[in-house]
Amino acid sequence: MKVAFIGTGSMGSLLIEAFSRSGALLPHHICASNRSPLKTKRLAQRYPGLKIYGSNAEAARDSKIIFLCIKPLDYPEVIAEIRDVLDDKQIVVSITSPVQIETLEQALPAKIAKIIPSITHSVHSGASLCMYGKRIRPEDRLLLEQLISSVSTPFTLKETETRIASDIASCGPAFVAYMLKLWAEAAGELTGLTQADAITLGSEMLLGTGKLLTEGGLTAEELIERVAVPGGVTAEGLTVLEAGLRGLFVQLIEATHRKYDEDLGKLHALFNPPEPGGETAAEEEGDSSPSSHQADGGALSKAEPPDGSGAATLP
Repeated sequence: MKVAFIGTGSMGSLLIEAFSRSGALLPHHICASNRSPLKTKRLAQRYPGLKIYGSNAEAARDSKIIFLCIKPLDYPEVIAEIRDVLDDKQIVVSITSPVQIETLEQALPAKIAKIIPSITHSVHSGASLCMYGKRIRPEDRLLLEQLISSVSTPFTLKETETRIASDIASCGPAFVAYMLKLWAEAAGELTGLTQADAITLGSEMLLGTGKLLTEGGLTAEELIERVAVPGGVTAEGLTVLEAGLRGLFVQLIEATHRKYDEDLGKLHALFNPPEPGGETAAEEEGDSSPSSHQADGGALSKAEPPDGSGAATLP
């Protein structure tokens, strides 16, 4: 089975390396294309047998699975390059959240899936967010999930849940690492513990906490109750976190969704350029709202006020 990776930037390279190290894909089953030939040459040197192509169309032709590891605004250009070499037996996998499955199904003859990866896949961990188009058959889904299971845990969800799930599974490692960095800096400033030691302790703590919440079978609430003895030090610290973090996470979700909605609008404009008369195709049909053509556009515009959990209720 030939698997193509169009785009070998940060995430494209990560997936190639993760699949190769896991043994799920052998180098001679992988082909890649990229604007910068230097990146693909480095991958080919690291994994002898990996095929480099000079064009996206060459990489996509005859590949069973094609991963589009490119920036959202590059999709229209890449789609134009590969659409004529694809057929209805191939599977195109988008790894970016703003590009909608329906949009790709309208533009390409292939079967369409969306799989949002995480940097954690580089250590064969974390969740992959999996969504499938109308043309995907059970055997296609099985093939994709067998592949992605080699480096992560597949997690199937609705496309309308993409953004909030990506905040947690894909953006989350950066958010948590940033909080750990600030915690380590504060520890160093106030107590003299070196930041390196604080990061090491925190990293081991995060690893163990994750295992307790998965392998250990504890819920978040149960873990908190086990550690936070009433009147103890942990309970005192939780009081501080309750006062500061609840509203902060609401702001974080609002910020990521604003950016997401901006990207949806830009993509809509790219996929629906103005007609010669100055109107887009959507406007001629009587609908000028970009988000109405996207499965999860404007998610926060319909959100309820924050509930007791501190998170907005998304449609």
